[in-house]
Amino acid sequence: MSRSVARTAAALLALGALAYTAWVLEVLVRTGLDPVRTYVSELAAADQPLGGLFRATDLTAGFLVLAGALTGLAGTWRRRPGGRTSRTTGRDPWAVGGWIALAVFGAATVADSRLPLSCAPTVDPVCAARETAGLVPATHAAHAVSSSLAMTGALAALVALTVAARRHDRRSPLARTGPALVALEFAATAWTLAAVAAFEAGKGVWALGAGQRLQVLLVAAWLAVLAHSLATGGREGRR
Repeated sequence: MSRSVARTAAALLALGALAYTAWVLEVLVRTGLDPVRTYVSELAAADQPLGGLFRATDLTAGFLVLAGALTGLAGTWRRRPGGRTSRTTGRDPWAVGGWIALAVFGAATVADSRLPLSCAPTVDPVCAARETAGLVPATHAAHAVSSSLAMTGALAALVALTVAARRHDRRSPLARTGPALVALEFAATAWTLAAVAAFEAGKGVWALGAGQRLQVLLVAAWLAVLAHSLATGGREGRR
């Protein structure tokens, strides 16, 4: 990957990471939602006063990460004499797979922003009852699918690109800090999934909001580290 391409990808991913943490604005503005109990996506629900703002930041984050991932993926190809192209990553599928997974995360995040919840089930008993009875719009089910796809793509990207970084330059920021971020991300994901299961079983929320906020914050932190590695010329961006 050329230095200019790496820096372009880094800038896009850094801005994407920033937009992906827009939910922290809830500490400055009154949302009416408890961050310890509620889904992050409930901030963007159709019936929330600031829903439009958070849907816009999710859309922006998704497009920026998607563009950054596609830029990174394109940078794994080089021009041969005579106009032919070849992959520079042919010997390491971790990097190619990681960029593709990151693109899936970005695209699914864009879809997420266009499929908002109609109400906030963790704080609205009527909404929760309607959701259980299947009386909510189809966007609830579609949102669950897009959110699951986004997080699956994020987890796959975290693992694959971190492995690629450690295989090719253990001195890079991603190689040094990536494994710890991946471990924390899987722990936060386990917490979130357990809390979701408890909520759906009527056994409380188990600090669902805190777990999910930690989950998305770690993804943003990892994106920032990846961007830093690319910007500073880490070889993980060139493989």
